[in-house]
Amino acid sequence: MARAAAGTHEYAYSDICGTCARTGPAGQTPAMDWNHYRFRTLWSVPAAPAAVFAALERPETYPGWWPQVRAVTRLDGATGVLTIRSVLPYDITFVARETRRDPAAGVLEATLSGDIEGSACWTVTPGGAGTLARYDQDVDVTKPLLRRLAVPGRPVFRANHRLMMAAGRRGLVRRLRAV
Repeated sequence: MARAAAGTHEYAYSDICGTCARTGPAGQTPAMDWNHYRFRTLWSVPAAPAAVFAALERPETYPGWWPQVRAVTRLDGATGVLTIRSVLPYDITFVARETRRDPAAGVLEATLSGDIEGSACWTVTPGGAGTLARYDQDVDVTKPLLRRLAVPGRPVFRANHRLMMAAGRRGLVRRLRAV
């Protein structure tokens, strides 16, 4: 896991599936799936868990504080289309459908479909003098260009995701301080 700033616990990130293998047929060695990613990001946020949860449960506000979330269009109360772009010059667009919203447990879960397919989950808990927000994402890339570049691009795509998540934490902290 990498830390955003030496000696702090504000941000931690890991690609928990850096050499992720899918289970193959019985008796066969699993093959590397270069288009599958599992990420875990931990944000320490100096705000109350309820305030962090309230910000995270409203993705339509993300473009106002998370620079890489370029657009969010609500389709209904539980579904929206998101377009994201980090440092690399490509957009990823996907539909997020909420599958669980549990403020008491601090859990927000969604399925993702489009340029990425899979799931994402925020877990918000008290931590230190504020909140620990954990983001878990388990996805397959379906965007044709990214699939073609899967092998040589994987380290760059992971770094791109890491930069996006670090910027998201900074933006959320600024937003919550301004409220």
